[in-house]
Amino acid sequence: MRSKKPSVGLMAALTIFTFTLFLSGTRAVAQEKVLLNFSGKNGDAPYGSLILDAAGNLYGTTIDGGGDVGAVFELTPTGGGAWTEKLLRSFHGGPDDGGTPYAGLIFDAAGNLYGTTAAGGFFGDGTVFELTPTASGLWTRKILYSFGENSKDGFEPFGSLIFDADGNLYGTTYGGGAVAQVCSNSSATGCGTVFELTPKAGGGWSEKVLHSFGNGADGRNPYSNLVLDAAGNLYGTTSFGGTGSSCSDIGCGTVFELTPKAGGGWAEKVIHNFTNNGKDGFLPFSSLIFDAAGNLYSTTAEGGIGGSSCNSSGCGTVFELTRRAGGGWAEKVIHNFTNNGKDGIQPIAGLIFDAAGNLYGATSFGGTYAKGTVFKLSPATGGSWAETVLHSFGNGNDGRGPESTLILDAAGNLFGPTLGGGTYAKGTVFEIKR
Repeated sequence: MRSKKPSVGLMAALTIFTFTLFLSGTRAVAQEKVLLNFSGKNGDAPYGSLILDAAGNLYGTTIDGGGDVGAVFELTPTGGGAWTEKLLRSFHGGPDDGGTPYAGLIFDAAGNLYGTTAAGGFFGDGTVFELTPTASGLWTRKILYSFGENSKDGFEPFGSLIFDADGNLYGTTYGGGAVAQVCSNSSATGCGTVFELTPKAGGGWSEKVLHSFGNGADGRNPYSNLVLDAAGNLYGTTSFGGTGSSCSDIGCGTVFELTPKAGGGWAEKVIHNFTNNGKDGFLPFSSLIFDAAGNLYSTTAEGGIGGSSCNSSGCGTVFELTRRAGGGWAEKVIHNFTNNGKDGIQPIAGLIFDAAGNLYGATSFGGTYAKGTVFKLSPATGGSWAETVLHSFGNGNDGRGPESTLILDAAGNLFGPTLGGGTYAKGTVFEIKR
């Protein structure tokens, strides 16, 4: 394994910023309930987002524990508000297995699960895997691809996968690629890739790198998953790189678009460079989402015009990208986190919409107890957005440090994991009732 995903502390060190957290007595405004406390044996440090199946069961991953270096788990509602956990897979990190799954899972139409591990596999640089349910209730694991076969196929896939309509898988790797450049906090060359996995006619999968980052101002080190538009274009973020230089010597991050070419291949275009000069935010670690009009939304972990308690770096933002009539995209910060004792700071997690057009997300720190928040942004008059903090973590064993994108069930209840906290200080799965 080359390196672990940078923690929030390491991110701060990379950008030479520090944060001062302080407490306040404000209470949360929504009801939070812990559904599962991780103890180590059943997993430790759930980082990836959860998913729901049609029966209302929850699935997720942990980056550690589960017997060795991570796990896949299922939570089943058993009535009366209780949930039962089942360990579907423990990772051991060897050449015939993956390890340290930072990403969440996705389903195919047949009910199989797909995910990535940042370590393990035949070459030790991460894997793409599939879990298939059996009649006995067990799940069988198959490695679809092991990264590190050469210096160009990428390594350390931290983000989750997406499917296109033809059954091809797309994802990103933090490092590697065809550009021979040392990037970020890794001693290995390559600034990351966008890759595609295509099922072969006779079985198996073939990998193809669609773009290698690091050649100039195109961004570097993508952490999160991609999104597809109706035309088949891919969109994503890179946490570093781009033309912005006020944040650090490795750039402030980008939003990019990959467009398929008529004769084959893909063309990459940066549609926004974060600079922090205009207080537009920087360090976008999360994925993008579309609204019904085709606008893009996400978060930056730092930047914005937050209060002085976050120093000159800002406390993080929620931003919107809209298409300009004459071409290109315009960025607008729709919320600046402030660290005012109620508001959160450092949103590593992405966003989700509800049916009414409200946005939901989480911050890793800040809030009443400085352990993170769950927040809601509602459209207001004049194009502004109003924030409501739904829950502040740290009041007991309710978890701390949520860094994953939340999910909504059909009733409008929110679910997510916390990276730490809980009864055993190894993380939780929580629910916030509507």
